[in-house]
Amino acid sequence: MKTQTKEMQNNLTPEQAIEILKKGNDRFINNLKANRNLLEQVNETSDGQHPFAFILSCIDSRTSAELIFDQGLGDIFSCRIAGNILNEDILGSMEFACKVAGAKVIVVLGHTKCGAIKGACDNVKLGNLTALLDKIKPAIDAERTTLSNRNAANSVFVENVATLNVKLVMRQIAEHSPVLYEMLEKGEIALISGMYDVETGYVDFHRSRTSVQPHGHKWDLVEQCADVA
Repeated sequence: MKTQTKEMQNNLTPEQAIEILKKGNDRFINNLKANRNLLEQVNETSDGQHPFAFILSCIDSRTSAELIFDQGLGDIFSCRIAGNILNEDILGSMEFACKVAGAKVIVVLGHTKCGAIKGACDNVKLGNLTALLDKIKPAIDAERTTLSNRNAANSVFVENVATLNVKLVMRQIAEHSPVLYEMLEKGEIALISGMYDVETGYVDFHRSRTSVQPHGHKWDLVEQCADVA
């Protein structure tokens, strides 16, 4: 597998970038790792990097983006934080990755059985973690199909909240970054979400109906999550 070059990055469309990730995940779940010389990639990327994707995922030890998408050195920007939530620093990192470094797709990647989602569902309070989990609460409020047992013991509720959370983060990206919003409008990048199944290794990608055409710079969370409700 060749190291990602500037020419390769320039020639990629956002849709082709998504397809690379899908094929990489197919290899992962079928235990067919691409043939790479990682030490050679260290040398080939020593003077610069040209990743084609930015992946925001959870810190969960089972969800390494490079592994589950079978990517090598210099292929993707990987940003990890509990609950795959968004903040100003992460948003700035996304802007650098896409506007400056040329990445073609942003993936907001959640996963099943997420501890951060469970903690938010149970309203856990613990030091600085409290503020982080508070960022997941809008997704909990948006989950309207579960009328009772709205806690971490209800696995259906937890997975619904996890899926809503990645779509909420997608909305926040478009709302709070004029830089990325403009790139989305021009079709220069794609913004998608995905859910990683910790039992199978499979990533289920979702592309919102409103992901390319935000409504007056404000995405509607109910529309974003209509397929979950």
